[in-house]
Amino acid sequence: MLKVGDKLPAGTLQEFIEVEGNGCSLGPNSFEIDKATAGKTIAIFALPGAYTPTCSAKHVPGYVEQADALRAAGVDEIWCVSVNDAFVMGAWGRDQKTQGKVRMMADGSAAFAQATGLTLDLTARGMGLRSNRYSMLVKDGVVKTLNVEGPGKFEVSDAATLLAQARALKG
Repeated sequence: MLKVGDKLPAGTLQEFIEVEGNGCSLGPNSFEIDKATAGKTIAIFALPGAYTPTCSAKHVPGYVEQADALRAAGVDEIWCVSVNDAFVMGAWGRDQKTQGKVRMMADGSAAFAQATGLTLDLTARGMGLRSNRYSMLVKDGVVKTLNVEGPGKFEVSDAATLLAQARALKG
């Protein structure tokens, strides 16, 4: 399992781009994790699924609300990662008003979740293999903080916790 001090696993995540530009076409675009994190501080939070109750009511809204504060604390980008396809993540991002605040990154085949070891098996609930709920600060591809939730919990992966950690790291 991924831990503080580890480099993020290699691979790609997809993001649905609403407007063409900056070398990205309209629709799903793939981003190599190592290149996308190089030279940046990224706040990453992952969750079991788009449009699910806790994720939609608490997790994403907290990061949207704290986006400016996180940036002021030295965070360059905020990523929401979920085992959903880029189309679903794009639609969910529109519903959650994340544009310009949180990048909605799709891990459609759970490859990133599996590579981190932070998976949650929800097969019995009809959802298959998903990402566990967690948050982390990543600097230049290296995990600096990692907050993994217990089963069914939402206590340590929230935006306020990560903001406090970002402020502490910035010093």
